[in-house]
Amino acid sequence: MSQPHDGQWTFCPFGNPFRSILPKGSYLSSNLLALLNSFEQTLAESLKKLKPKDAPDVLGFSWMRHAMESLTEAHTNIKTLITDLQFPASDWDEKWMDIYLDSNIKFLDICIAFSSELSRLDQGQLLLQYVLDVLDFSNTSPSSEQLKQASASLHDWMKQFSSKSPRLENCSSILQSFAQTLHPTEVKNSAKGKVFMRALYGVKVMTIFICSIFAAALSGCSAPLVDLHVSDKFLWAEAFSDLQAVVNEEIRSQFSSGKVTILKELEAVEKYAERLHALICCVRHEKIGTLAKIIDQEERQESVSNLAGATEGLANGLDILSKQVSDFFQIVLTGRDALLSNLRE
Repeated sequence: MSQPHDGQWTFCPFGNPFRSILPKGSYLSSNLLALLNSFEQTLAESLKKLKPKDAPDVLGFSWMRHAMESLTEAHTNIKTLITDLQFPASDWDEKWMDIYLDSNIKFLDICIAFSSELSRLDQGQLLLQYVLDVLDFSNTSPSSEQLKQASASLHDWMKQFSSKSPRLENCSSILQSFAQTLHPTEVKNSAKGKVFMRALYGVKVMTIFICSIFAAALSGCSAPLVDLHVSDKFLWAEAFSDLQAVVNEEIRSQFSSGKVTILKELEAVEKYAERLHALICCVRHEKIGTLAKIIDQEERQESVSNLAGATEGLANGLDILSKQVSDFFQIVLTGRDALLSNLRE
């Protein structure tokens, strides 16, 4: 877990706020100061907007989409900052390149894990859609064989749903390791380097935190959650600390209450799938050919309708979130490729 790094950088209300981070004789131009201030203020605003008005909102697709949009924006901004700093290839320190490229590789691995899990959940929709088609009572009631098949499909979905993804478990390990080694990088001889590494640190903090929330929500486990401690010398530190406290407390509270599913849309599907599976099993146990013989028309339609609505909500959320994860993957990849291209030239 990262530790506070007091004394690394100091913001003062008077004079040059970056005097303490520069070596003797160094000078931070007004242009560099403006670039860094703008970057950190933008990051702070993004973090403030992510703080949910109602804490449980963080456990749904709406907040996750917003979080991924903010994350993509932050990585776009760091890519733009590299251009604005006008680094000649000769000015890049090997240590900075290693830190930037190594971070990007880890972010790409995390994206792949998320994409894989979202795809797995999306594939499970086929089983649910088959069940809904079989139990469509608009024309005729399902036969005993169709009920048997629907029951088997629901069982398969619940089994798939409860299984653990190896890639998500690996993602959790990456995040924990990343968090433990996270710290601001000291730059001694380059004002531009200091601006860049300081900005990169902020983006890494935001990325690790948001990705840990995604991993926890998708895995149904609190293990991926991280608690990052950052110095209050950063313009975005207060916004980040407030956000982290609210979100992590809410998620841990949900898990401590015994919940196995933390994503609201997924929990809704699980609830209605289990209910419908129980009804079908009851029908088959009583050797009754249709649901109509054991439950009235209203309850029957309500059970199928609830599952259909929840399934549609999950499908739409998965589609949008999958695209946003893909967009995030692309911006991280293009940032990496742009740097390598610049160095080759």
